[in-house]
Amino acid sequence: MIRAAFRVAPRQHGMVLVTSLLLLLVLTILAVTMFRSFSIEGKIAGNVREKERALHAAESAQQYAEWWLSQGNNAQAPTVVCSTLLDANAGDGQICANPLGPTVSTGNPATSGVWPFGVTYDPPSMDPTLITKSSPSRNSYYQAPQFYITDIGASFDGNGEVFKIDAMGYGATSNTVAVVESTFVVNTGVTCTSIDHC
Repeated sequence: MIRAAFRVAPRQHGMVLVTSLLLLLVLTILAVTMFRSFSIEGKIAGNVREKERALHAAESAQQYAEWWLSQGNNAQAPTVVCSTLLDANAGDGQICANPLGPTVSTGNPATSGVWPFGVTYDPPSMDPTLITKSSPSRNSYYQAPQFYITDIGASFDGNGEVFKIDAMGYGATSNTVAVVESTFVVNTGVTCTSIDHC
C-alpha cells in the first residue's frame, strides 16, 4: 500500500500582511516627513531670496543717492523741508532739513507702505513693470526703492559736508523690506563721474 504524504501548511494568521502594513506605514511617515521638510526648506529659501532682493534694491537706491550727491553742485544745494515724494528717474533730488522722523524710520514701513517724503528710484536693472502691489509674483517688486538725504553739517576737517542717507527697498511683498543707512562725505571740488566708482 502506498501512502501519500501530505504536509499541512502551517497557519500564518496573516502575519505577512500585518508586517507589510506596518512597513508601509513607516515608509509613509518617512515620506510625509521628508515632503514637509522640503516644503519648509523651500519656504526658507524663498524668504532668504526675497530678503536679498529687498537688500539689493535698498543698496541700489543708497548708491544712487551717494552718486547724486557727488554730481556737480548737488551737495551745495540748499536744504529744504521735505514734504513730498520726488522721482530720481525724472532728475529730481533733494537734501532735507527735517530728519526722517522716528514714526517713519523706526516704525514698520510695511504698515505705511512708503516713506511720506524723499525720493523714489527705479534702478536700471529693475523693470518698472515688475513693481506691483496688486499681484506680487516671484519676479515683481512691491514698490520702487526710496532714499532720503539729510544734511548733518560740515566735516571734521572743514573741507566738505556730511550727509546721512537712508534707503529702503522691497522684495515681492510688503513683508520683505530692507532699510540701509550710510554717512557720506562730499569734499569741496570733488565730482564723481561714474556711479560705479563713488
